[in-house]
Amino acid sequence: MFLENTVNHKEQFGWIEVICGSMFSGKTEELIRRLKRAKFARQKVEIFKPAIDQRYHEEMVVSHDSNEIRSTPVPAAANIPILADGCDVVGIDEAQFFDDEIVRVCNDLANKGVRVIVAGLDMDFKGNPFGPMPNLMATAEYVTKVHAICTRTGNLAQYSYRKSNSNNLVLLGETEEYEPLSRAAFYKAMLRDKVRNMNVNDPEEIIVNPKQSNAKG
Repeated sequence: MFLENTVNHKEQFGWIEVICGSMFSGKTEELIRRLKRAKFARQKVEIFKPAIDQRYHEEMVVSHDSNEIRSTPVPAAANIPILADGCDVVGIDEAQFFDDEIVRVCNDLANKGVRVIVAGLDMDFKGNPFGPMPNLMATAEYVTKVHAICTRTGNLAQYSYRKSNSNNLVLLGETEEYEPLSRAAFYKAMLRDKVRNMNVNDPEEIIVNPKQSNAKG
């Protein structure tokens, strides 16, 4: 996708690009590729990520393929506008972990002429829309959905299945905690988990109502 140039060069507004998908789908890889192209074009670029994400490095944005670019960790979306002052391009990784303020921040930057590139998970481990991502996708000019490969079927995967028993919405992890699954594989895995977690009473522990017992007698 060549998004660096617009037809009407008199227009002063920027735009928002969202790169979304499951775990291991190449979101961060694509984000880094676009940001490095902007740097090659001698544009002023700043990259931000949530401070809680320290899986690979405290300051670097790092893809699963070990591609990396320097970033600024921030505790909240409200910190971004000040740090991004004077930038041509702003990159934001793991946007799903930010608060809802990230939507206003991205739109304000775009309205000031900044190209904003956002990457994040579009669904959580339960298959539900994740955090501010739906609103970011709705207000973005460009949305790119990338896919991983399902580890069980070999088909395209768009779900991030959590293999651990944690129910916390935010659980940073890699292949030990997550695997990318297709719709069919994800549905089957969630169904198995539901059956496994069902509380089934032992027939010998069922207490028979005396009245029902006498009625049968």
